[in-house]
Amino acid sequence: MNPVIGLDVAKGESQVQAYLERKKPYKKSFKAKHDLDGLASLLAFIKEIEDISGERPPLVMESTGHYHTPNINILRTKVI
Repeated sequence: MNPVIGLDVAKGESQVQAYLERKKPYKKSFKAKHDLDGLASLLAFIKEIEDISGERPPLVMESTGHYHTPNINILRTKVI
């Protein structure tokens, strides 16, 4: 498997889509707000993909000035 999670970052939220294999999306995309609940749902989703695939999925996101900062901060403290 080649899991990957893509984040389309915007002000206040990110659109999240995972792929377990090339061109095979996993579930539907969802929005994760940049608050504690939304970031917790993002972390749970990352863990779900990791459990299913047996690999830690890379996250691909755009650098959007400072809008991506909440995602980076939570990933640094919880995943790494």
